[in-house]
Amino acid sequence: MDLELRQLRCLAALLEAGTFTDAAIDLGISQAAVSRNIAALERTLGVRLVHRTTRSVALTEAGERAMVHVRRALSALDELVREAGSQAGTVRIGYAWSALGEHTTDFQHRWAAAFPDTELELVRNNTPTAGLTEGTADLAILRRAPEAAGIDFVSVGEEKRYCAMSSDDPLAGRRSVTLAQVAQAALAVDGRTGSTTKSLWPADSQPAKFVAIRDVDDWLTVIGSGKARGITAASTAHQYRRRGVVYRAVRDAPPVPVYLAWSGTDAPRERQRVIDLLAALYGTGRP
Repeated sequence: MDLELRQLRCLAALLEAGTFTDAAIDLGISQAAVSRNIAALERTLGVRLVHRTTRSVALTEAGERAMVHVRRALSALDELVREAGSQAGTVRIGYAWSALGEHTTDFQHRWAAAFPDTELELVRNNTPTAGLTEGTADLAILRRAPEAAGIDFVSVGEEKRYCAMSSDDPLAGRRSVTLAQVAQAALAVDGRTGSTTKSLWPADSQPAKFVAIRDVDDWLTVIGSGKARGITAASTAHQYRRRGVVYRAVRDAPPVPVYLAWSGTDAPRERQRVIDLLAALYGTGRP
């Protein structure tokens, strides 16, 4: 098939930018060139990839499926360029909301000592596998067991749960709260990657309203406005401090599991040593 790299980059840029004009600016080419490359890609694949309107563009179902492979292909090519230009390799560890919270800096230092010839790159990607299925991560820190096929994972630790609320919330003056108290207000949740679901409460005492959010920034904005509370892992409470938002421990909530995940067909050779490093940080393995 006569696929060309520039066609793939045009499709990725269009999805990222949202319009042909902005994609052209990002790529440094003309709008007509972007349109021609995507049209050529559609002819080669034999499917329509993009819905075009006068104001915006959106991927078709076929386009959504194609983008998974496009991201993987571009990621692999970028990795090839990085590897060719340096003797040191790079391992990308994805995460959806927060990396390792208070353990992040310690982990980076231990990595440098354990893998002096391998660069560590922490990559935020708000997808259920934190970039594994998209090809943008080699390993992933997850706080929800992955359901995607072909993903292997292991538990490396646990984190306490905290309730995030606006600083003028009635519960803000308490040192800790209960699940029942949290449920008296609306709860902001990320259904794709968040560590909190309805199952945290018994069926007869769940929050009356759940507010759907897209990512941690959206979550913090909703909570800071006082429209909802949120429950999250300690790593989020440590990593994301925002004026007007406070965190209080949830004393009767089960801990949040922390997993390390990887592709079952392409496991990085550093996997076991990374598991050992994380288990030591969380106190679940040998130091």
